[in-house]
Amino acid sequence: MQKLFKVSILLLVLVMVFALAACKQEEASDEIYIPVISKGFQHQFWQAVRLGAEQAAEDYGVTITFEGPESEAMVDKQVEMVQTALDKNPDALCLAALDATALIPQLEAAQAAGIPVIGFDSGVDSDIPVATAATDNIAAAALAADKMAELIGGEGKVAVIVHDQTSRTGIDRRDGFVNRIESTYPDIEIVSIQYGGGDHLKSTDLAKAILQANPDLKGFFGANEGSIIGVLNAVNEMDLVGKIVVIGYDSGSQQMQAIRDGLEAGAITQNPVGIGYKCVEAAVKVLNGETVDETIDTGFFWYDASNIDDAEIQAVLYE
Repeated sequence: MQKLFKVSILLLVLVMVFALAACKQEEASDEIYIPVISKGFQHQFWQAVRLGAEQAAEDYGVTITFEGPESEAMVDKQVEMVQTALDKNPDALCLAALDATALIPQLEAAQAAGIPVIGFDSGVDSDIPVATAATDNIAAAALAADKMAELIGGEGKVAVIVHDQTSRTGIDRRDGFVNRIESTYPDIEIVSIQYGGGDHLKSTDLAKAILQANPDLKGFFGANEGSIIGVLNAVNEMDLVGKIVVIGYDSGSQQMQAIRDGLEAGAITQNPVGIGYKCVEAAVKVLNGETVDETIDTGFFWYDASNIDDAEIQAVLYE
């Protein structure tokens, strides 16, 4: 009888253990999972975006992963990452696309599976994303063009290095700058537009070639962190500091120091932490049945040596 009682107790304990395990498994399956796939990891900008995304995940009690290809030229690698993420059947997907069209098949698959897509930083040529959290890059680059015109006296030759001509950010920053110059400043000539893939070394080589071919160049615009570091490297190596007006985009320790030292006139800063936060927040809201704006404007600012230490600017810079 005592032996039978012990067996009954053991069976009861086992039932309770299995029931508890089942509850935990059910709780785990109820947890919202959102992969966040960026354009890369190599720039401090993306690390700042990651901080924002992780903060939103903590605030809203969801699980995220954050990844991107080693280079912003690796479109095929990003396509693989998105496909792998979708194969895990996530609740939603946050995506900063390297190419405005290459990921359309994956987005269509996500839509068919009922997985909402939230774009961030760089959108796609599709209406599948429910929302996109990004800077108004056309307006921001136009402001950079206005500052360039002001600083070179409204005339002369300028050049541009952009990270690519396939992503929405690359296209919009190029067009925002170029169109403002061409429409508003007839005495300014854009002598070269080159694409460095966001890579410091490649952008440096391109900038040096442009400077050698145009000894009378008055201004240089770099459209992202990698591009502008390349321009700064070239200007330094060719002993042209103070002879060329250099304007950048984003921040990072090297560019910020160049502005403090007077090597760079100023730059446009985005709000990378805000971009990361808003994309995850929008995904959660969509999953909760809330309405979100199709375009979530995360803002931008011009900063130079005169305001780089202002609280408003410091809040959106990253090192």
